[in-house]
This record gives sequence, structure tokens and C-alpha cells, in this order.
Amino acid sequence: MICIHIPGKMLKNFKVPNNIVIVFSIIILAAVLTWIVPGGKYDRQTIKVNGVERTVIVNDTYKQVDSQPQTWQIFSAFYKGFINMSHIVVFILMIGGAFWIMNETRAIDIGILSFLTLTKRFEKWKVIRFLGVDNIIMSFIMIIFSSFGAIFGMAEETLAFTLIFVQLSIRMGYDSLVGIGLCYFAAHVGFAGAILNPFTIGIAQGLSSIPLFSGIEYRVVCWLIFTFVAIAFVLWYAHRVKKNPKKSIIFTEDEYWRKRSESDTEKIEYYTPKSARIVAVVLFLIMLVYSYYYPSTNLKVGLNIVKGPFIPILTAIFGLTSYIALRKSLHFFILNILAFTIFYLILGVLGYDWYIMEIAALFLAMGVFTGFAAGKKNSEITRLFQEGVKDIVSAALVVGFAGGIIAILNDGQIIDTVLFSLSNSLKGAGQIAAITIMYGFQSLLNLVITSGSAKAALTIPIMAQFSDIIGLSRQATIMAFQFGSGITDMIAPTSGVLIGVLGIAKVPYGKWVKFIIPFVLGLAFIAWLLLIPTVTMKLNGF
Repeated sequence: MICIHIPGKMLKNFKVPNNIVIVFSIIILAAVLTWIVPGGKYDRQTIKVNGVERTVIVNDTYKQVDSQPQTWQIFSAFYKGFINMSHIVVFILMIGGAFWIMNETRAIDIGILSFLTLTKRFEKWKVIRFLGVDNIIMSFIMIIFSSFGAIFGMAEETLAFTLIFVQLSIRMGYDSLVGIGLCYFAAHVGFAGAILNPFTIGIAQGLSSIPLFSGIEYRVVCWLIFTFVAIAFVLWYAHRVKKNPKKSIIFTEDEYWRKRSESDTEKIEYYTPKSARIVAVVLFLIMLVYSYYYPSTNLKVGLNIVKGPFIPILTAIFGLTSYIALRKSLHFFILNILAFTIFYLILGVLGYDWYIMEIAALFLAMGVFTGFAAGKKNSEITRLFQEGVKDIVSAALVVGFAGGIIAILNDGQIIDTVLFSLSNSLKGAGQIAAITIMYGFQSLLNLVITSGSAKAALTIPIMAQFSDIIGLSRQATIMAFQFGSGITDMIAPTSGVLIGVLGIAKVPYGKWVKFIIPFVLGLAFIAWLLLIPTVTMKLNGF
């Protein structure tokens, strides 16, 4: 046996490469694959799925095409990547600028300290002390975000929450990985164990011609298991870091956040300037106008529609809470603006089909009104916005570079070849073997195509028909797609959301993978076990 000894000093001196270096290395690897994998292409057609046009593969139309090996294109891929990911890049820049303005007012610092002070009061109850206040808080937050991911497919929206929860986590004595766990991680676990997610379940079932959101009972069970495992993982890691902060994987990187949290909040002057009252009145009047034009809103949750005067209700509550906040200080009024920004985000997504553009505009407005409320002039607000963009531009750059990976694979025309090879591998496979192959393929494909809706449009037309041939339930096929579409998303270097979140939190991609890979492998195995009953048991909707 040959033993290779790696000196401890070498391991100690090893540094995780910069995120851009990692992405560039993957682009080179993708380019190499275009020289090895034959070119191939399916015909595609545009159809309407649940009222939305989708481009889908036409079955039995695969043909080989001339391969397109990529060489110098590894450099032009960056340009194409920025074009493809422009919506997320701009979103990150706008979020960074808006929150920098808000951070300048110290409102978030005050809000976090007030929140932590409030939670300490609950420690007088024995049950709360036994369970742990922090454990209850973190579990509650994760359940909320997991349900958002499971119900309406929250993903990109978590970019806006990362700054808040990273700072909260640091204040609570944990690290930024715990902060990411509370929002992004929880939402993506919910996304994987989706219940009513229109971007995965809705599209896949529509393409498979089965009743929308059928089989929900078993999906709820899967979501509960996924969420429980995720909470247990985060609480375990958080407890470990709290006990010994130096055990944090990113102890060194978190110095940035620790310094930022060491602000002298007790020296902050509590006051309410006239400008804050003016902004409160202006915002209230704007909301009144919208209440007049939109007296009723239809919130779409799966197949259910809840109709109600949600905008007028929010307007009335904003007026009341703003009056109370202004009597305390400017900081609490700004926190009130932040809270209602989040409320309108949820309302816009569920009621008006908002996406990144609308959400970015909402947070930009939040930043601008926050600046005016604090009595800052136009030039100062602009300066703060630019500083915020400068602070977060590295995150936006990595997202744009990551888009280059997909550009290389698409230009190399090898994705359809992989799909065709999978379809052939399913022929003659047993049901459990087939569902396993489908699940494994979807998980690997997700490392390249992270959009759940795009992947559904690409793969489900083929997978659904093969499931009929081998006597496999189409619902089971969708479950394999659903699990595969969400779990590996948490390590995919092509995911603009993941790279954006890590950039905002200033967490190196390599260290994130080291932290999350045990969970991803464990959850992937649990998901495979949960797929077996879809083949061996008679479940409602399957």
C-alpha cells in the first residue's frame, strides 16, 4: 500500500481560492467537456402551461449536430454570463445600496438589540429556558422561510434578507453561516420539499397533464421531514459555534461583521426629526392612493385564491404603527418602513406576480425614503448608495461570472446530448432503478441548470413519457424532479442566488461547500428513501 503524506503545515497554509477563481476553473472544465461530449439537439416548441408560455422539448426529435468545442469563448462567456444574470446582478447592487443607506441610520442595530432584549424576558419561563430562547427563535424563523420556499418558491427574495439575518446571527453570538441558514438555506430546503411551488410543482404537473398540486398530502410529509432535518442541522452547528466561536468555519472572514456589530449603540441619540414625519405622511398618502385603485387583491396560494382588501388594511396598520414609532424615535420608524417593505414584497409576489424588477424597485424606494426620513440631502443619499454598491460589487461580479458556465455549455450544445443519454439509460430499468436514475440525473443537471421552471420544461416532457412506458407514476417522476431540483441547488456554482447570498455575507464558496456538503448528502439520501414509497405504495394522487 502506498501512503501519501501531506504535511500539516501545507494543509494549514492552504487557502480556499477566491470565488471568481473557482468559477473560472469550472468554466474551463465546461469548455473541456465540449470537446469530449458530442453535440446534440432536440426540437422545441412553445406551449402554454398554467396560462404561461413555456418552451418544451419535442420527444423523439433528438439529432446529432456538429460539436461546438469552446476555446477562446471562455473569455466571452463572462460577457454572456453578465447578460444572462443581469437581473440578479442589478438586484444585488440595488439591495446593497439601499441597505447601506439604512445601515447608516443605525436603525438595524437598534432593532436587533431591541429584539434580543425582548427575547431575554421570555427566559423567566422554565419551558422556554429548557428549550432555549435562541433555539425557539431560530426554529421559528426557519419554519417561516421554509414554508415560503415550499408554497411560493421563494429563492431570489432571500438575497434581500441575508444582510439582516447575518447581522442578527453575529449579534446573537453565532456566525454568518447561521445567518444564511435562517433565510436562504431554510427557503431552499422548503423549495426542495415543495408543497405548492408554482415554479417546480405547478409547471411539472402542467407539463405532465396531471391535476395541479395533486399528491399534496405526501408532499406535506416530505416538507416536514426536510424542514425538521434542516433545523436540527443549523441548531447543532449554532450550538457548536456559540460554545467555541473559533470552531466556526469562517471565524476569520466574520471579522468584518464582528467589527460592524461592535457599534456603540448605547451612544446613539434617540430623536425624531421633522423630515421623518414628512416622509410618514407622504408614504401614507401614497398608500391611500393605491388603496383606492386596488381596494381588493387576489392572493394566489397554489390553486387557492384568497380575496381581500389587503392594501387598505396594510395602509391603516402602517398609519398606526408609524404614529407609535415616530413617538419613540427615527430608528423605530425606519424599522417600520423595513417591516412594511417585507409585507408588500409578500403581497406583491402572491397577489401581483412580482419578480426581481419589482422587488428591487421596492427596496430602492425603501432606501431612498429612509435617507429622506433621516434628514439626508440628495447628494448624501447618492453617496451612501454608491458606497453600498461598492461594498457589494464583488458579490455581483461573481454572479455574472457564474453565468458564464451556462453560456459555455449552451454554446457547446451538449446539454441535450446528456438528456438523450439519460432517456436511453432508463430503457429496461426497473421502477426503483428508474426513479433512482431520474433523481440522480436531476440532481446533477441542477448543478448546471438551476432554474426549476427551465429544468421542468427541458426534462419533464421526456421523463413523463418514459414513466408511462415502464409503468411508473408520473407523480413519482415529478417528485424525483422536485427533490433533484432543490437539494443540489445549495451547492451549485451556477446558482446566481447562492453565489449572490455568499457574496453578500462575504462567505467563500469553498468554505460554504465544506459546511453544507454533509447536510446535502444526508438530505439527498433521505429524499431517495422518500421516493421509494411513491413506487411501492399506493399514495393519494400517485
